[in-house]
Amino acid sequence: MLAQVHDEPQNSDSFRKSGYDRKMSGGAKSATEVSARGKKKKKVIFWGIEVPETLSWHDWELGKEAIKHLTLKNVHGKAQKLSYRAPSTPFFCTVFPQPITLNPGMSVALPVVFRPSEKRDYEDNILFRKAEGDFSVTLHAMLPRFCLSIPATVQLPICAVYSATEAAFPVCNIGDLVSMFAWETSSPFSMNPECGTLNPGAKCMVKVVFMPEVAGVHYAAATCWFGGEVKQKRTIMLKALAKYPCLCLSVTGKKSEGVQPGKCQDVLCFGSVAVGTTVEKSVEIFNVSVVDAPCRIEQAGDLLLRGDVFSCDMSSKVVPAKGKLVLCIRFQPQVVGEHSTGYFTITSAGCRLKTVLKVVGSCKGPSVSLQSSVDFDWVNLGESLMRTLKISNASDVPAYYQFDIDCKGSVFSLDRPCGVLEGATTLRLKVVFRPAHPMNYHRRVACLVHYQEPLYVDFFGTCHSDTAKPATLQKRHLSWYRTNMVRGLTFYPPDILSEMLKDGKLQMDEKGALMLAPEISEDQPPKEYFEPNAMAEYFYDGVSSDLALFPVHVSVSPREYDFGCCVPPQKSLSLCVTNHTKGNIIVAWTPNHGSVFHVRPEVCDVPPLKSSTFHVFCRPTQINSFFAAELEGFAVYKVMRHYSNIESDATICPSWCLTVRLRAHTYEAKQEHIIPQYILDVPKTFPPVVCDTDTYCSMLLSNTNTSLITFSVNQTACPCVLVKPSLGHVIPGGHQIFFLSTHPVNTVLQQHVLPLELNSYPAYTKEIVLQSCGQSLLLLLEGNGILYFKPFQIGASSTRMYTIKNCTRLPMVFTWRIRQSDSKILSVSPTSGILQPYEAVAQAWTFTPNKKTKFVLRAMVFVKWKSPEPVSPKDVHYVLRVIGEGALGTIRAQQEYLDLGNVLVGDQKSCSIVLLNDGICTVNYILSVEQLFTGPYDPEEVRNDLLALELEHSRGTIPARSKAFVRIKVRPARRLQYTWTIKYDICTSRDLASAEETQEALCYIVAAGVYPTLRITDACTTGTASSNSKVHIWKRFSLDTLNEFLERDPTPGELTYKVPTRHSTCLIPPVYTPLLLDFDFGSAPVGSEPTNVMLLLENKGVVPVDWAFLFPSDQKMDIECWAEDVDFTPQELHQMRIQDNQLFSVSPKSGTLLPGMEKSVQLSHRHDFIGTDRLPVLLKISYGHEILLTFSGVTVEHDQRYVHFASTKHVFTPIAVGHSQPPTQIYKLYNGGSMPVTFEVQLDNIVKIKEKNFQHPVFVCLTPRGEIPPGESGHIEWIFSPLEAKTYTVDVLIHILEGESTQITFQGVGYNPNIVGEAATSRQFFNSAVIPGSAKLTVPGQAATLSHNRICLGNIPDCTKAGRLVFLNNISKSKAVVFTWQINSTKEMVLEIAPESGVVQPGESIPCFITLQPTRNPYFCRINLVCEVYIQESLVQYERDLHEWEKEKERQAVEFTITEKDLETKKKLTSPSVRLSNSTETENLSKSSAGIRKYKTLPPIKSYPAPSQPPGHIERGLPLDKDTSQVWVKPEPPTPLSLHLDVSARSYAIEDFLSNFALDFRRYFLSRPFSTQPSDSKLMDGSGHRNRTDVESKRLSLAAASKQELQIVTDILTGVIRSLLEDGRFQRSVRKIQDEPIPYFSQFQSAQSAELQDSRQGSTIPSSVSASTDLDLEKDGERKKKSEEASSSDLLESCKTFHYQQLRVKEIISRQPAVANLVELVLENTLQNIMIEASRGEVVLTAQPRVIALPPIASQRITRLAPPPSRV
Repeated sequence: MLAQVHDEPQNSDSFRKSGYDRKMSGGAKSATEVSARGKKKKKVIFWGIEVPETLSWHDWELGKEAIKHLTLKNVHGKAQKLSYRAPSTPFFCTVFPQPITLNPGMSVALPVVFRPSEKRDYEDNILFRKAEGDFSVTLHAMLPRFCLSIPATVQLPICAVYSATEAAFPVCNIGDLVSMFAWETSSPFSMNPECGTLNPGAKCMVKVVFMPEVAGVHYAAATCWFGGEVKQKRTIMLKALAKYPCLCLSVTGKKSEGVQPGKCQDVLCFGSVAVGTTVEKSVEIFNVSVVDAPCRIEQAGDLLLRGDVFSCDMSSKVVPAKGKLVLCIRFQPQVVGEHSTGYFTITSAGCRLKTVLKVVGSCKGPSVSLQSSVDFDWVNLGESLMRTLKISNASDVPAYYQFDIDCKGSVFSLDRPCGVLEGATTLRLKVVFRPAHPMNYHRRVACLVHYQEPLYVDFFGTCHSDTAKPATLQKRHLSWYRTNMVRGLTFYPPDILSEMLKDGKLQMDEKGALMLAPEISEDQPPKEYFEPNAMAEYFYDGVSSDLALFPVHVSVSPREYDFGCCVPPQKSLSLCVTNHTKGNIIVAWTPNHGSVFHVRPEVCDVPPLKSSTFHVFCRPTQINSFFAAELEGFAVYKVMRHYSNIESDATICPSWCLTVRLRAHTYEAKQEHIIPQYILDVPKTFPPVVCDTDTYCSMLLSNTNTSLITFSVNQTACPCVLVKPSLGHVIPGGHQIFFLSTHPVNTVLQQHVLPLELNSYPAYTKEIVLQSCGQSLLLLLEGNGILYFKPFQIGASSTRMYTIKNCTRLPMVFTWRIRQSDSKILSVSPTSGILQPYEAVAQAWTFTPNKKTKFVLRAMVFVKWKSPEPVSPKDVHYVLRVIGEGALGTIRAQQEYLDLGNVLVGDQKSCSIVLLNDGICTVNYILSVEQLFTGPYDPEEVRNDLLALELEHSRGTIPARSKAFVRIKVRPARRLQYTWTIKYDICTSRDLASAEETQEALCYIVAAGVYPTLRITDACTTGTASSNSKVHIWKRFSLDTLNEFLERDPTPGELTYKVPTRHSTCLIPPVYTPLLLDFDFGSAPVGSEPTNVMLLLENKGVVPVDWAFLFPSDQKMDIECWAEDVDFTPQELHQMRIQDNQLFSVSPKSGTLLPGMEKSVQLSHRHDFIGTDRLPVLLKISYGHEILLTFSGVTVEHDQRYVHFASTKHVFTPIAVGHSQPPTQIYKLYNGGSMPVTFEVQLDNIVKIKEKNFQHPVFVCLTPRGEIPPGESGHIEWIFSPLEAKTYTVDVLIHILEGESTQITFQGVGYNPNIVGEAATSRQFFNSAVIPGSAKLTVPGQAATLSHNRICLGNIPDCTKAGRLVFLNNISKSKAVVFTWQINSTKEMVLEIAPESGVVQPGESIPCFITLQPTRNPYFCRINLVCEVYIQESLVQYERDLHEWEKEKERQAVEFTITEKDLETKKKLTSPSVRLSNSTETENLSKSSAGIRKYKTLPPIKSYPAPSQPPGHIERGLPLDKDTSQVWVKPEPPTPLSLHLDVSARSYAIEDFLSNFALDFRRYFLSRPFSTQPSDSKLMDGSGHRNRTDVESKRLSLAAASKQELQIVTDILTGVIRSLLEDGRFQRSVRKIQDEPIPYFSQFQSAQSAELQDSRQGSTIPSSVSASTDLDLEKDGERKKKSEEASSSDLLESCKTFHYQQLRVKEIISRQPAVANLVELVLENTLQNIMIEASRGEVVLTAQPRVIALPPIASQRITRLAPPPSRV
């Protein structure tokens, strides 16, 4: 049963495939399991019924039925009816088929039962039928299967080489069974996870990892195996792209540059940095590649200890693609004056690409200077004296200073014994002198400066008392004392020195110091005092160290003492003072009343070389306190108590200062001492020094507490390090500066630990760790000391960079030494220099082989320390082996001959030359160019031209077995043929002169400098000027001059702007061209059609031509309105009016012509305004000419009589002087208006010229008056007859009736015929207008063309004729044309054209024979033949319309109108046909009558007088009349297409022709008259202006002359003939004639006629012999015949005589004019027929002649039927 349900079918669970998420980075993840069986069913709609596409069964079992419902739903708006067919197989069944009707929105469920019989897949369908068609639903029952859903392709992100990228894609189990999967793939791809298990409906994400090692596109197929026992596979295509990263360093403040891997191209300089401070700078690492670049930043390692002054926190990072990474580097210097160098390596692409960054910096410290001494002079006991001490810091680094003196317990005290001296400051310290005993005082006080060596100042003064007045101590005494001390004299008291000085044992030197006498010193030079090293002086005092720079005079022991815990009342200490001198001394201690330490006795004498004991008592005043002080005492010679004991100032000895540092505390044993608060600034390492050398450093202890800090250094714990001071105290807020010294003996790193005890408490001991290391010379040579050079050219130099590195912490000096014999082969730069610590320097080594061999050379580098060392080491050097090879190198060009073709002058063309080096060595070459010209040029002008070929580089290097490209640029400067020879020379050390001699040719380059060549090859007119001939257009537009100028080279001014540009700021642009031409458009009435001139531009050159017609507005720059000048000139306003109204136009205005290409350009002039229009238009050819064309045209009123003169000057053709019959010449006038024009020539000036030339008519006007129709040309005939060889000029006024008069200058040139031949002037006439011979240009709608636009018949003698053949071609493919020739013959020339009219079928050509025959008067003939061509179809239509119009006209002529007066209204009877004309006037009826016109004829045909219109004018409307609609205008004939043919010729009298063109006379046929007497009309010219005799008529009249006349003629001819026979030139001419070919007409006479002619010995019978003369000859022949018969002569002889007479008669007949004319006519017609047949294709004139082969001779004998050989 079918059950209808009204609700939607139940939605099953859906399963959606996850999209491919490339960004997921996790491993395999199990998605939510979704039942595959519950997949949403795909629905389809058939004609409004929605059904599932497929009905499927899964998880079915054998023997059980499975039922599913097929739901059909009506989704249409109307009820649907359908039926179905049950499944065809027994495995699927449903209810019995029955019709189903579904209302809109209703659905029905059709149960389908599946009964399987075996385990396999089942398929069937249910077919549903509707009225619209059938559709079916597929039934599927499938077994459980394995199936995985995997994408076909995975595209991974782009990745850098040796980096990794990854992408994830889903793997879904869309099968029915649990499936295992495993991946197989190849490197560089890998899968994660490689295997796994998926439940039905589950999915997991698989990650693809791409780790490339090679750049490029990587493809790999990954195979996924899945299933159960039988494995299945699915393949996925993996695609990835790997690229090499490219990193570039950019130092801040420096332009970013590319860095080659492994090369130090960038240096980060920190400059000078203050000691103890840290400076940070950044470097930008740019990634210019498209892949992320992982990189590592490493600091280059060193062989030995180096200061950790450079640091970078970043060790590895990823530089993003097209991004940058900022690398921060810090510099913290520790040793003042040390130059630090470090190297950071940026490594990318798996250590394949390395970029080295060099960092340099130096350390600067304070620069403190101090006043050397303070002199207190003398002061009385109990008084004090104050002086100032100047201390300065020249550096910008703050300086911590401290004077090594206890101001409380000393006679010398400073107001600021310690402090900080800021950078670039100066302090003045107050020093007070308070002596306690009468004696002289001197104390050398050390000023300790942190990070600087100690400074020393001498305090000295003298104290006087009432009883004791010692000698005053001065500064010079100190100087003498130090000199005396180094000479060993200070151990003697002054009294002894005085005695020795008296005894002569001592002497005084030039400085005043004492010295031993020469005899005692054994002539040894006295020692001098030199200022010792400050550090050495400070440490080597004989107390802190066992060494002493100077001997000790008085010593005290101990110098430092710690009382420890001193519980009241007191503790004591014994001091031992030893006198090392040889005199008695007094020791006086300076009392310190506020101190807990006291010395007893205070003053005591010590004998020479004896010791005395003093007791120091410590009496602390409070408990739980620290006490520290410095005891100060002075020892002086006892004899110095009074100045009277001193005999010489040189013997004065200053006092010696004794100091003892003491400390104590009052803390109990178990009580904790005060915790010290301090800041300790101590370096990590000692400054580097050479082994076995002292090194020093400073340490700063700052007390930040409010209580005293005491310190002591246990030097026994670290005996190798000396510390001074080792015991002392630091006041609150003060600081203590320590100096440390050590003495490294080797290069082994040593570590020192110094215990610093503070506040006398072991728990407050600070361990100071220091490192020291000795430095020895160590230089690192690149490549293990071996330098290789590639084979190189003999005599040339090869340079390589070689790096040496200083591997120590001290700067060293290097020096290279090369053997003298190898110095010419091997060199280095620089040869010496300084290497800073850990600095690598690249040096340039140059190898110059001098022969073809292998070289093994040695070079040594010697190194030493930069600073002077106490003991110079032994010779330290390193050896470098240099290996190279010398070879002979040559180069060649891959293409020895290179033709660049044509290059525009001023433009450039580039190409590359390939140079090949086939040798084993690198070749350094030098190229040179030689330039040659071919063509016409001026050597003086070319001499200053620059080289037209430019090499991109003239020097270069080609590696062995390689090639190089040399880019060349060719820029011709002239239109010449250039040939460049490129030569080369190998770079060697030879001089340039020898190099030029040894240059060899490498290749040849040829190019032709050309200009863009443009030429006007044709011109034609349409519109108003269509009646003008092509010759007329050619002259009006000066196209000959234009073409001639275009063939020249452009001037420099024309090339100011090589291409069309807007360069002008004014309305009238400047002119740079030397040629100004007028383009005269002629004249026409206002409102006429525009004058259109078509010009055909052709590129005759070999390069493309860019051309443009630029109006003034096209050349003006676009500027702001405020910058333009508003005051326009009349000329500017005139041009603006023309351009605004577009009176002149050019279409197209610009274009490009390829070589050989043609383009038509239409120039147009509109006649909208009356007046003359002139507009300058620039014809600009890019990289070529620019010509200013002045477009001019005239527009006249309709009723104005106007003649257009193209020029006010006319030049006649030159005429020879003495010419008997000068030819007639023509001057043309053009009527450009719409009214007929009558002209008159004023002859007054012509009469004056005649009077000046002895009444000789130089100028004769044959047409002084005439009339010119509108739009046509009129002729004025002139005869120019010069009297002498010169130029004649006459101004003639031509008056136009009812118009304006114009003065024309006529000019003629007479020439000497003996100097200038007639042929030259004749050629000048025929070549005056070089118009094209054949038509190339066609106008739109043109259906026919002429094969020639111009024919030149040349020079023609009288009584002859000349002809030419012209073809009229119908270029239309479907329309026939009708042609008619308009023949305008003159009285001097007879022109014939055959045929004159006819029809030309489509695609057909008709030959037209043009014949010209002069009529005896010499004449310059130039005729414009016009062939009017009509479309035959339009002509037939016109005739049909005209016939209908005439028929209607005849009908209307006999038709009348009947009117009735009784009609109330008037009615019109309208003819069904079209009205032809306006109705006639209706008869006037009386007002009272109300008659109605019942019948009315058609309107009559009327002709409306229209004003005279110029040719080509088109009526744009009919007369404005109230009955215009009723007019039937007479049909106008179709406008013909006018084809112009220019015919030019010049006729001569026979005598003149024979005298000038004798060799050409035989080319013409002389037509002879039939009568013996010439007519009067042929003898005399009827014009009245000539009186010439016909020479031919006189010659024919000789037959009727008398005997006397004949005798005279005979005598004259005899003399003439005799003269000719004696003339050698005549004889040579006769011989020449014999060698000439036989004339054409002589071939028509028979052999007998020739023999008869020879027998007559050249006698001729005139052609004018009368008929009576012929009868006499016949009678004479009959009489001879009768006499011969009567005689007894031989019969044979009589036959011969009779035959001879017959031949003579035939010859006489053939000489008759009628026969000759007949033969000429036959030949002419024959040739014309042949040409017509050839034009139609019936005869091929150029075909090869066919040869008919004859049969064999035997066959001829048998048959004799073979025809003789013939040729067709």
